Amino acid sequence: MRRSGILMPVSSLPSEYGIGAFSKEAYEFVDFLEQAGQKLWQILPLGPTGYGDSPYQSFSTFAGNPYFIDLESLVKEGWITRSECDRMDFGEDECYIDYEKMYHSRFKLLKKAFDRSGIEENADYQAFVKENEFWLEDYALYMAIKDSLDGASFLTWDEDIKLRRKEAMEEYRGRLSEEIAFYKFQQFLFAKQWFALKDYANKKGIQIVGDIPIYVALDGADTWANPELFQLDEDCTPLAVAGCPPDAFSATGQLWGNPLYRWEYHKETGYEWWMKRIAYCYKLYDILRIDHFRGFESYYSIPYGDLTAEFGHWEKGPDYDFFKTLKEKLGKKEVIAEDLGYLTPAVLKMVKKTGYPGMKVLQFAFDPREESDYLPHNYTRNSVVYTGTHDNQTTTAWVEEIGRADRAFAKQYLHVKRSKDVPEAMVRAALSSVSDTAVIPVQDWLGLGAEARINTPSTLGENWKWRLKKGQCSAQLAEQIRTLTRLYGR
Repeated sequence: MRRSGILMPVSSLPSEYGIGAFSKEAYEFVDFLEQAGQKLWQILPLGPTGYGDSPYQSFSTFAGNPYFIDLESLVKEGWITRSECDRMDFGEDECYIDYEKMYHSRFKLLKKAFDRSGIEENADYQAFVKENEFWLEDYALYMAIKDSLDGASFLTWDEDIKLRRKEAMEEYRGRLSEEIAFYKFQQFLFAKQWFALKDYANKKGIQIVGDIPIYVALDGADTWANPELFQLDEDCTPLAVAGCPPDAFSATGQLWGNPLYRWEYHKETGYEWWMKRIAYCYKLYDILRIDHFRGFESYYSIPYGDLTAEFGHWEKGPDYDFFKTLKEKLGKKEVIAEDLGYLTPAVLKMVKKTGYPGMKVLQFAFDPREESDYLPHNYTRNSVVYTGTHDNQTTTAWVEEIGRADRAFAKQYLHVKRSKDVPEAMVRAALSSVSDTAVIPVQDWLGLGAEARINTPSTLGENWKWRLKKGQCSAQLAEQIRTLTRLYGR
């Protein structure tokens, strides 16, 4: 089945109050997707963001980002007032998220709503807490403790609570009971609002493509609550951390710093934690894009404390055994394998054996010195084509930044004379390709430049901020997208 969709982070929606949310604008975006003839809405991970504001470094692999809770609905509930929202400073620029102001304003409003809600008497809330106990208890306690210690990493906590000794756990649960309940309240609202939005999209024939990072954050509830799953010593200090080796793009490699898995232990448990994690993802999403897919075949291990990724080495991962277990326990599920980067024959064999479609990114295709798997004439049907991803420059800016030879090759291949016509031709090349699925970032439909880039890997400070302006997803744009979608049988 040929289909297409749009890549659009929730945070980039033009909602009120400083950041995209599960608000009326999210429902309007779903309507826009329907009018544009799209079948997929691809988003970024929905977890609560921490250091660097990255959705790939979340405090929990199960929890949702409280920034996405629609404040308008809390006004309707009578838990906060519109004037209380309007008095908060969410930042001045409608095109960019100010995360510092978001942190200081959003939680104050959510706390007011919690204090006035009487939520703990609510039967739906009680059912939610019980159903999600397996992750929610640890997450809420972890966040409450972290707040009480001015945000300190759990690696620096007193030994009794860092190592989760029974007496300390009981003491903190008692002392921080209200703060713990506040974090549960946030998750209840997040889940209620997200599932309503997802249901709305599904009823319009639009599936949600979610994104699961392979690793969890070192300073996160998952690591603190389940140290046995990771390569940590008895004091919870990592033995080694994740990253990527040096390559043409980075002379010292990429040091991600995530804890690595004890894959032998996971295998002994039938990958129990992973199966819970992925099963929960399939409640949140219809299709799952698994980030850094190659890490299941082999992973790069960097000694903890190293300042760069230069002195790491490769270790064997669980390989196909993991996906065999996944299919046995969860049945047939739709997965997109993020198989970008340098792939060894062993990785290619694993991807092929899973049967999952890999990713084809057009911005990686136009190197005139060599034949590329990313050129459309080399695609197979079982693939997902993108013009670019959240880690790429927008295609309009990319054309301006690439070398002269690459640009000349792109123009020749796409059969256009002018550089400014390349972005639209790239979109057409993706939609007309044999790939079963095509996903175009919303910025490329709008022809936006470098100001609309989402993330520049290995940098901090200016990422994950970009937002749409109100009215940019117009009826005219929907008609333009619908016309091309029909033309190419998607």
